[in-house]
Amino acid sequence: MAKQKQSDNFNMIATTLSGLEEVLAQELEALEVEYIKVGNRAVSFSGNLRQLYEANLWCRTAIRILRPIRTFKARNERDLYEQVQKTNWAEIMDLDQTFAIDAVVSHSTFEHSLFVAQLTKDAIVDQFRKATGERPSVDRIRPDVRLNLHMHENMVTLSLDSSGDSLHRRGYRLQTNVAPLNEVLAAGIIALSGWDKKSTFIDPMAGSGTFLIEAALMAQNIAPGIFRRDPYGFESWKDYNEELFEMVWKTAEAKEKREPQAQIIGYDIDPDYVMAARKNIENAGLEHVIKVEMADFFKTQAPAEEGVLIMNPPYNERILSDDIHQLYKQIGDTLKNNYQGFDAFVFTGNLDAAKSIGLRASRRTPLYNGAIDCRLLKYELYQGSRRGEKE
Repeated sequence: MAKQKQSDNFNMIATTLSGLEEVLAQELEALEVEYIKVGNRAVSFSGNLRQLYEANLWCRTAIRILRPIRTFKARNERDLYEQVQKTNWAEIMDLDQTFAIDAVVSHSTFEHSLFVAQLTKDAIVDQFRKATGERPSVDRIRPDVRLNLHMHENMVTLSLDSSGDSLHRRGYRLQTNVAPLNEVLAAGIIALSGWDKKSTFIDPMAGSGTFLIEAALMAQNIAPGIFRRDPYGFESWKDYNEELFEMVWKTAEAKEKREPQAQIIGYDIDPDYVMAARKNIENAGLEHVIKVEMADFFKTQAPAEEGVLIMNPPYNERILSDDIHQLYKQIGDTLKNNYQGFDAFVFTGNLDAAKSIGLRASRRTPLYNGAIDCRLLKYELYQGSRRGEKE
């Protein structure tokens, strides 16, 4: 990989969670990249070095930004080994740099991604050993260079991972509870809600505050990558342009809106969660934008005429079924009686209990929370009765 001119365009792939592909495509569009193509849990596009840095810093729903090195077909072990060796690895990394390979294999003659990763590693190490008599080391935890191998129906795309640590690890969340929501998923859900970043935003079961913080980052136009503690993967590439990245970072800092743009409110009944949420909000420097109160959602009233409410109520199997149905029924009653004029979104993995909400969902978006099959349910809570109103 020869040193690139800043203006040269190359292909990239941004990975995301299932159901958020269109949201990510819109984020990339805002960065003015070219040839955007939506795939399965990924969006491919073309851009330059500056846009690679910007995508890492600004994309709220991207997990990794990959830069493909080569694509090839590998029918068997020998094929894979020989094809990997066709890349001159000395152009990509130095002997003293550590590396790691993440492999994902599906519908191929190879069954195990670990085996494919091992074989790829051997091919790289053997090339160095033959040329220099020495070999670079593997570091699975914090490698200097992270490679990504994606194999589907024996077609292999070998990429450099420009992100390093997954982009959902924003860096503002130090206080977490048992099962905090992935930041990328939270940002994606807010984008899917169509919230305008100006009207009132409420999370009445705030937990560790992820929805609130992601909403505030959007409203204040703060790049989600700005809190990151670890370096990005591209910072140890041979074509890393420190000046350019510095410029991208400073531009991002300058785009932040200091004055609160929207009323953002969170409630939680558990004092520990309220404390954790406040701590995380403080870490993100957003205490002037977000308000968190200790309150029982079922006793709250809407603090504004209209707005967006998003909640992720418990759906774990540990709660006894009669409790969980009762809980969801109360959610429905509270929304209907106390939050007229709002668009409410309930994100849940308990599709059976969700029926107890007792309101008609105007939209149901399938998403996953980890391995749990979930739905984002939209309820339009109209003012007063709808009878006799014109649709």
